[in-house]
Amino acid sequence: MLDIKVIREDPERVKKVILDRGMSAEVADIDGALELDSQRRDILVKVEEMKHERNKASETIVAMKKDGGDTTEITDGMREISDRIKELDAEVRAIEEALRTMMLDVPNIPDESVPVGPDETANIEVRRFGEPPVFTFKPKPHWDVGEPLGILDFERGAKIAAARFTLLKGAGALLERALINFMLDMHTREHGYTEVFPPILANEETFTTTGQLPKFREDMYQCQDGLLLVPTAEVPVTNIHRDEILREEDLTINYVAYTPCFRREAGSYGKDVRGIIRQHQFNKVEMVKFAHPDNSFDELEKMIDHAEEVLRRLEIHHRVVLLSTGDLGFSAAKCYDLEVWMPATGEFREISSCSNCTDFQARNGNIRFKPSGGGKPQLVHTLNGSGIAVGRTMAAILENYQLDDGRVVVPPALQPYMGGMTLIE
Repeated sequence: MLDIKVIREDPERVKKVILDRGMSAEVADIDGALELDSQRRDILVKVEEMKHERNKASETIVAMKKDGGDTTEITDGMREISDRIKELDAEVRAIEEALRTMMLDVPNIPDESVPVGPDETANIEVRRFGEPPVFTFKPKPHWDVGEPLGILDFERGAKIAAARFTLLKGAGALLERALINFMLDMHTREHGYTEVFPPILANEETFTTTGQLPKFREDMYQCQDGLLLVPTAEVPVTNIHRDEILREEDLTINYVAYTPCFRREAGSYGKDVRGIIRQHQFNKVEMVKFAHPDNSFDELEKMIDHAEEVLRRLEIHHRVVLLSTGDLGFSAAKCYDLEVWMPATGEFREISSCSNCTDFQARNGNIRFKPSGGGKPQLVHTLNGSGIAVGRTMAAILENYQLDDGRVVVPPALQPYMGGMTLIE
């Protein structure tokens, strides 16, 4: 959630940010938020004046009682003031709740380094790794590679659940598990992350902290007892330190988690219907950082490098892209996408997004740190990024490492995780 002070100080800037993000001005009612904020502050001034008046009356009553005076009239007046203070306090709570609801629709402010543009066409390519593989045959899409090998079973996945659920079999299941372990080992042993395994069901407060609610409710799978299935480990892991005060000297705190992820993909019908690029259930390794505000953007650069290292080790052609304002996630101030090369279509596809959310999520979740030199606790900056999406990595391997006879070469970095297997056949 954005700080109301940001809107109060420069409402026109916030309105421009909303338009730059491709949102309509009606989505986030900035003028309405300012009006509620003004009402709240006016009432608080009245309450303070009345409390001051009540305190003076209390002193008068004490003095009058010492002199044996009649305090009935003043006492009755104090009672009326106290009743009015209670009424105004209730009004303030109602206004604050309405203001909070309104503020949850206001996106984060993009960093100055983010390019302004309407959509992904304004994104900026930062760097590339390697070259596309050269084939002596027309490369097949990953589903036409995996199905004949018996490792991807879309028909039975749909029979068990529904469309966009896939059954992995044999070497396919092994490859999925190998990728998860490969990524976790790299991030924990080499990149300094602490592995966690969080609940994959979370309550609404948890989703509100990270900004998934209320805006993206239709994309979530909702269960009984007010719980929802997580769409990414970012949601539970960012909430590990909700309502806590951390020590400044402990920052940056780095977590990595593997979880199954669940997304209804509402509004995406017709996109990537075939294959395992866009599934309702998928596995992902997620990185989350709790950083000091002074170095959070440096931590973002580290995070995208850590995600990219997975593809460098797998020797798969990819690129890093800086997202424009129109393509930026709701909670993010700056975001890089890692895109992998898919030979069958001859295009790059997103396989990881790494975002710095600055203090946007931390304000929702009341996640602060105590400065080592003293002073009031400050909000941390939270960062998250895929390290990386496992199913999409499998799809990239099947397409980039396919042979003309239908077999698939196992990348050397994964062979130790697959019992020495060098070919999927």
